[in-house]
Amino acid sequence: MSFDLQKLEDYLASRSYVEGYTPSQADVHVFRALSGTPNAATAPHTARWYKHVQSYASEFDSLPGTSKAGEALTVSAPAAPAAAEDDDDDVDLFGSDDEVDPEAERVKAERVAAYAAKKANKPKTIAKSVVTLEVKPWDDETDMKALEEAVRSVEMDGLVWGASKLVPIGYGIRKLQITLVVEDELVSLDELQEKLTEFEDYVQSSDVAAMQKL
Repeated sequence: MSFDLQKLEDYLASRSYVEGYTPSQADVHVFRALSGTPNAATAPHTARWYKHVQSYASEFDSLPGTSKAGEALTVSAPAAPAAAEDDDDDVDLFGSDDEVDPEAERVKAERVAAYAAKKANKPKTIAKSVVTLEVKPWDDETDMKALEEAVRSVEMDGLVWGASKLVPIGYGIRKLQITLVVEDELVSLDELQEKLTEFEDYVQSSDVAAMQKL
């Protein structure tokens, strides 16, 4: 089984999961099709997704849904048939014109240069994403106020922290659910999550719950 990794990267750029808003058999299908952990430098969205889905490895068989959406991503495009050999390759029915019109070439070069200059001066659109991050404490005795202060203390170029709330997990334990806006080219979510684990007195783990392009 093989597929175009760039196709998967483009697909996951605006999605947290292969299908729907929770892990499913579609994610399991694609996860198993990968030969290993994707390179975060060349496929950051796929690497982020892979790490998140991997945390559900013990629950793969019980996840809902079907593998249909995953299969659609892991089917390679059929190879194009080889072009039939043409016995008349050496026959040029239309002839060729080796003469070059200097004036036409000059005008063409000027147009190419003008287009390149116009494109270079065009303001570049900055790609941003809205991310919902869930940060889990160690237990019900963890100071959640101090945990949130630690999370918000992380500063990165292109990172803006937003609203937050505490969500009950069970047994008196609550997790921090916080929204952030990131510039895709500047902020690596994997790097951000690694920084959060450095607050080992408060943070047990973190997960990307949702991600949407602005």
